[in-house]
Amino acid sequence: MKAFFGSMTGRVFITLLLGTLISATLTQLAADLERQHVVQQQRDQHLLERAEQLVMATEIVPTSARSVYLSVANRPGLRLEVGAPQPLAGVPTGFARSLAARLGDGYGITSAASRPASCDMPHQLPVLYGLMSVQWRGACEMLNVRLRDGEELRLSVLPPRTAFTGPETDYRTTIGLFLLSIAALAYVVARMTTRPLKVLARAAQDLGHDINRAPLELTGASEIRQASAAFNAMQARIRQYIFQRTQMLAAITHDLQTPLTRMRLRLEKVENPELQERLIGDLSAMQAMVREGLVLARSMDTTENMHMLDLDSLLEAVCADAVDAGQQVALKGHAGMSLLGRPLDLRRCLGNLIDNAVKYGHDARVNVDRIGGAARIRIRDSGPGIPAGELARVFDPFYRIETSRSRESGGTGLGLTIARNIAEQHGGSIALANHPEGGLEVTLVLPEYYPNK
Repeated sequence: MKAFFGSMTGRVFITLLLGTLISATLTQLAADLERQHVVQQQRDQHLLERAEQLVMATEIVPTSARSVYLSVANRPGLRLEVGAPQPLAGVPTGFARSLAARLGDGYGITSAASRPASCDMPHQLPVLYGLMSVQWRGACEMLNVRLRDGEELRLSVLPPRTAFTGPETDYRTTIGLFLLSIAALAYVVARMTTRPLKVLARAAQDLGHDINRAPLELTGASEIRQASAAFNAMQARIRQYIFQRTQMLAAITHDLQTPLTRMRLRLEKVENPELQERLIGDLSAMQAMVREGLVLARSMDTTENMHMLDLDSLLEAVCADAVDAGQQVALKGHAGMSLLGRPLDLRRCLGNLIDNAVKYGHDARVNVDRIGGAARIRIRDSGPGIPAGELARVFDPFYRIETSRSRESGGTGLGLTIARNIAEQHGGSIALANHPEGGLEVTLVLPEYYPNK
């Protein structure tokens, strides 16, 4: 029993059980109130029909006999009598307008300012199996009726004769309590149900930024503890997999250096200059792919420590290095913010984006501004852009739109992949778009704060 009530199922069961009992009580109350409202509407409609019949029947009775006729024809709830008109009310009631519409032209129906004395007497109606009662709110008023022959009558619409005693309950208060209880129940159940899920979802999101994040605490219901333990085990397996892959690539890179160096030395002895140039070019491409592959693996599991960085200073340094290397790079704007990040990784990310712009677009125009709590870095080139269908694929490892062009420029198809990995590790994002005025624009967003920083 203790294990059941300690589980999510037990907690939700108890909450819903108590909540259902309360909701059922309030639902019954609302149903009773609605039923009373319908009864009142039907009674008002019945009184309206009786009033129409009584007025029309009185008109055909001789004037001298009308008082006697009305004393016999009047029934409980409706009384028509001969008498002087009462002072008028400012606005005709709905009952008066409906009666005038039913009688048609020739009759004068107006609302009197005064009401019958019985209207002010309490008339309680039982609800919730008689445990509560509500005030009867049907039509109760006095009307002035002028027949087509000019005689004036007074029509009194009276409440029911049966009165129920009990505490008075305000309809609006009951509805307010009903809505409040449902809202409170929904809030409690939603928080109890979704809080562990939110923690798990936030942990999954943080895992993409930092594979070495702290494991989840094993607290809460038994199902939540099992899910947290499974998530921690998955994180450990992924971390071990990335570590093993990085170690494998590092070992492959190290082991390939010696044979690649021997191959280069032997290629120097090739007597055909044209063949020698082609072979050395292929060998250089192989060496670049090996190096970039290692950089890609390290970008997914970096060991570099975090430091507080002035983003503007970092951008100025990267752009200055590019200009010193003979590239056409222009920097405009300021972020005016510091962030906690890995300096070498961020420098590599920015360098890859600027290098791509210069290689394929001849120049790089870097614009920096701040949006909310993040810096937005836009790098635009003067190239032909990228087909819309290729914008998402260029982030795939080793993917190149034009293989020949990439080989000539020394590219391996990993620059954008590495840049995106580094950006995501810092809680940021990279997006590509063809600029309306020409060229490709890369937008890098780096937040000042991101989860688990």
